[in-house]
Amino acid sequence: MYGNQFYRSQYNIDNINNQIAELERLKAQIPQQMQQPANINQTFQLAPTNQNGIKYANSIDEVNKEIIYCDTPFFSKDLSVLWIKNVKGEVKSYELNEIIQKDDKDILIENLQYQVKELRKEIENAKPINYDVTEPIESEEPSNVQIYRTSKKKQR
Repeated sequence: MYGNQFYRSQYNIDNINNQIAELERLKAQIPQQMQQPANINQTFQLAPTNQNGIKYANSIDEVNKEIIYCDTPFFSKDLSVLWIKNVKGEVKSYELNEIIQKDDKDILIENLQYQVKELRKEIENAKPINYDVTEPIESEEPSNVQIYRTSKKKQR
């Protein structure tokens, strides 16, 4: 019985000594692991990939302040002005006008209005003819010619 306890206690002591040795071995490995740099993979994304291409702005000042990575069109809120900003920061401005589809009647009305306008210009540019009403009107017939009127009536 006593030998069995000795054997167990010796086993426990050996087990504890083995654990202490293992801990010291792990402790010695820690500084070595700290000296090795960890592998780091870095990915740099320089420009956003989800560009929708169209932006809205209230003025050209807003367009100039905006940072872009590709040629980008900017529209005014009322869609009357278009600014295109390139990567260099240069901005071009365009005025937009709505194109209304016209049918044959609209085209005819437009042509007639244009013709009326042109005729009015011609009338305004024509030299006015001034008639002096105060001058006596001279007859083209000579005054010494006598006119006899005869009537031809049937006799009964």
